[in-house]
Amino acid sequence: MCTPCCLSQLACCCGSAACSCCCSCCPKIKQSTGTRIMYALYFLLVTIICAIMMSPTVEQEMRNNIPFYSDLCEKLNAGENCKTLVGYSAVYKVCFGMACFFFFFFIFTLRVNNSTGCRAAIHNGFWLLKFIGLVACCAAGFFLPEEETFLEVWRYVGAVGGFIFLLIQLMLLVEFAHRWNTNWSSGVKYNRLWYAALALVTLVLFSVAVGAVAFMGLFYTHPEACLLNKIFLGINASLCLIVSLLAISPFIQKLQPTSGLLQPAVISVYVMYLTFSAFSSKPKEMVEKDGVNMTVCVFPFNSGTESDKKIVTIVGTIILFGCVLYSCLTSTTRRSSAALRVCRNSEPETERARCCFCFGDDTDDYDEEKTGSGQNVVYDEREGTIYSYAYFHFVFFLGSLYVMMTVTNWFHYDDHKIEKLLEGSWSVFWIKMASCWVCLILYMWTLIAPMVCPKRFEA
Repeated sequence: MCTPCCLSQLACCCGSAACSCCCSCCPKIKQSTGTRIMYALYFLLVTIICAIMMSPTVEQEMRNNIPFYSDLCEKLNAGENCKTLVGYSAVYKVCFGMACFFFFFFIFTLRVNNSTGCRAAIHNGFWLLKFIGLVACCAAGFFLPEEETFLEVWRYVGAVGGFIFLLIQLMLLVEFAHRWNTNWSSGVKYNRLWYAALALVTLVLFSVAVGAVAFMGLFYTHPEACLLNKIFLGINASLCLIVSLLAISPFIQKLQPTSGLLQPAVISVYVMYLTFSAFSSKPKEMVEKDGVNMTVCVFPFNSGTESDKKIVTIVGTIILFGCVLYSCLTSTTRRSSAALRVCRNSEPETERARCCFCFGDDTDDYDEEKTGSGQNVVYDEREGTIYSYAYFHFVFFLGSLYVMMTVTNWFHYDDHKIEKLLEGSWSVFWIKMASCWVCLILYMWTLIAPMVCPKRFEA
């Protein structure tokens, strides 16, 4: 029973066959989906390694629990207690290798329009060989000459790539909000329950946004300090109110009948999250009260025990890398690519309202291949590629740079630790605050674009 499945897995790792699970009870998987998941797993694996490299706790545990740790480090030429394998410079080198891996595949898959060619077969298979290649790329980063010059130049390359990836991530959020509203609105004419669902979700999201404003007004402002917090909280809340009124204004409704309150609700929640994250990332402020210096405008957990700080860091890290993976995987679909060009995606009449509208399309009439006793693979790219292979790898290339800069705290990398991912840094504060404004500007542009570029919108 296991022999056919094992052979199929060997073909997946060392040949051009699509990857699948051994378990036959797993639902069928599309070839395009399986390929993107495998690349995402590679990306996640390297990201975890980078986080470990920035953790002195892990380094200490390895030193205490691995026998002959010092001797092993000397044999590997990794310096005393493997100092060259930890810290921001090690993360830069590993991410350099991962970025080179995805950039090579970006060049390699340019102008690939179908899955029958040799380059498409390499993109969709040979996973063991590609894993070995990824490991070799990451290891080669430790043998680069002129280390100081490399780190200085690569830092600015990473900053530019990280900003571009952040911009793509914000554009995807705007596309997600429009797509959600369009999909659920398409079901209103057939079932009034979809209208109730739209109203309920919109009410919940706006309640969360208003609650976030009240929470930050309570914990992140102080009568004698935190002037920036007061100013930016007022600005961001006002901008969210403006875009909400703009979305339901008569002249916008005339051009975009599907525009409603759901989209500004999604944008407002995300802007409030970014505002909260920016306030949490700002260096702590002190005020003197009764002759005693007190820390003000901090999240309650951040001033508590070490276990509280670890919980906040873990949750923030999961949200961060979840957003990165979502951006990498969804930004390469045809629908998202069209939306990022600010043109009409699809009319409500062509949509089928679904709760899980993000996953998959309605057209599932593809050939299936039985992989022995294992999972069935749906070859959905017989006639053409479902997504752009080159653009897919380019987004992962930018994602590698974004992860590198985020894990090392952007430009404040000196003595940084992964345990301090959410602690104060002015560079992170301004990056997140600027992200709020860019997100709001992008959404406002999607609302007024039909007036500025009517021909492009009707195309």
